[in-house]
Amino acid sequence: MTRLVVATAGHVDHGKSALVRALTGIEPDRWEEEHRRGLTIDLGFAWTHLPSGGEVAFVDVPGHERFLSNALAGLAAAPAVCFVVAADKGWQRQSDDHRDAVAALGISAGVIVITRSDLAPERVAAVAARARRELAGTALVQVPVVVTSARTGEGLGQLRGQLDTLRQSLSDPSPGAEHAPVRLWVDRSFTIPGAGTVVTGTLTEGRIRRGDRLLIAGGEDGSPVEVRGLRRHDRDATQVEPFSRVALNLRGVSTEEVRRGDALLSPQRWHQGDTVDVLRTSGLSLQEAGEHLVCHIGTAAVEVRVRALSPDHARLRLDRRLAVRLDDAAVLVDPGGRGVRAGVRLLDVDPPELLRRGDAARRAAELAGRGLGGDCAAEVRRRGAVPVETLRRFGLAEAAAGAVLSPRTAVAVRRIGGLFVDEQALGGWAQTLREAVAEAETRDQLTAGMTRGAALDLLRLPEAARAEPTVLDAVVSAADLRQEAGRLRLSVRNDLGAAEVSLRILEDRLRQHPFRAPEADDLQELGLGRQELAAAESLGRILRLDGHVVLLPSAPAQAMRRLSRWEGAFTASQARELLGTTRRVAIPLLEHLDSRGWTRRLDGSRRIVVQ
Repeated sequence: MTRLVVATAGHVDHGKSALVRALTGIEPDRWEEEHRRGLTIDLGFAWTHLPSGGEVAFVDVPGHERFLSNALAGLAAAPAVCFVVAADKGWQRQSDDHRDAVAALGISAGVIVITRSDLAPERVAAVAARARRELAGTALVQVPVVVTSARTGEGLGQLRGQLDTLRQSLSDPSPGAEHAPVRLWVDRSFTIPGAGTVVTGTLTEGRIRRGDRLLIAGGEDGSPVEVRGLRRHDRDATQVEPFSRVALNLRGVSTEEVRRGDALLSPQRWHQGDTVDVLRTSGLSLQEAGEHLVCHIGTAAVEVRVRALSPDHARLRLDRRLAVRLDDAAVLVDPGGRGVRAGVRLLDVDPPELLRRGDAARRAAELAGRGLGGDCAAEVRRRGAVPVETLRRFGLAEAAAGAVLSPRTAVAVRRIGGLFVDEQALGGWAQTLREAVAEAETRDQLTAGMTRGAALDLLRLPEAARAEPTVLDAVVSAADLRQEAGRLRLSVRNDLGAAEVSLRILEDRLRQHPFRAPEADDLQELGLGRQELAAAESLGRILRLDGHVVLLPSAPAQAMRRLSRWEGAFTASQARELLGTTRRVAIPLLEHLDSRGWTRRLDGSRRIVVQ
């Protein structure tokens, strides 16, 4: 069943808390000072059942301008709002700020509530009409209007009915909601004797179960915590789902270590960053909003430096890292008390540095071509290769689906292992590699080929691509190169070029006398140096043993045929006689046979043939 969480909004002393009390029977004002001053200072919470039996939870926010930050923390996570205007006072200054906040956050569900109708019944129609006009520029333009009085009870039944209709009109969490990563913005932290640290918040995504291990993130990578207990609407629960007001008893963190603005996260499922590029969705031009503002995301309020890229785009540098993703809504507020300056949506949570002249203008043009929700292909094109999991953390829907992209742009993307790779970048790497291998082979016909490590160093692949061996395999394939024993060549080499005649002479000699290995002088006379012999060995034409012994690859098998004729164990001297060779050749050859398991030493001097 869909659960409804509703925040109140509106000017101070317009009856928001009284309305919540009348609907729920719960006092939302928690502090003695609030009761003494008759003024809501911090967030209040209450809940009740609706006519259908469904539940609604209220987040009551302060309306005074001094507590706008608290109000934004309450509004940020609420999917719906009761926008309150008192009949006897009408639209006022904080009504403007709360309207701007609602517009900035993109809240589209709710009810306009005209309160205190008993104090000025003659003004109700005019106040309702003014509220309609003021909210016409927000997503609340079509919501219903209900006239109420908390004192007389007028309209409360109708309001409950409208909230019930609103609850039923909101979509249930998707079937995959239980697999969605958790992000619970903390709006309150306190200690209960005997229980320990408790945090509260509005759960909008993911599912939390008792015993879950989460991270509490407040600017660093996060500290692990365990969910010791759960309560929803003041009742114990084994699990909670969106949309719910929840309280979590945490093990592994003290109350001093967690505060409003921190977030409970699914481990390794969220990107945490302090630099984002944004799109203006409401309010002032970003070139006019100001350079040093306060940015509200979730329940967090952080100082931010705004670098306007255009009237509608800007780069924000936050004073601490937050768990953010694409399309998150944020509100920019003037710390000097001039209220909401602009509403923005996050277009890029891991933007490139702006280092060169003209980078800002080019970046603005690029962002202007993007829609909300991000462009997965553009992210891959910028990086060349990027882990699918990284894009999922950014909140890119295409990456979350885990499929090869079908981007709106003409960017061709390939899935290679756990990466998305830009085909254009892959083609460029292949061309660079082929040219380098061709140049090396032209310069030295006897080269054994480029190693994979040298290829990685040459291409300077992104770190993620270096760690995925199949990416280099794809580059090699695209370059039409051959891999032989971990080395890359243009084609399979069958001869030694200028040294081929000498190699054939050596092969002929060894065919006639397979165990008469040439001396160093013989090799030098043939012009077969270290490089030529290494190339011949890479072709499988010769076998090199310790002590600079050169034989044919068939020599070990021929040696075994002769040794097998000997009955019982034999010494190295006896093997030398059987093979008709010298000790210089016999010893390394026998050690080679030992290493292959064809012969086995019995003691310091004798061996046997392994049957």
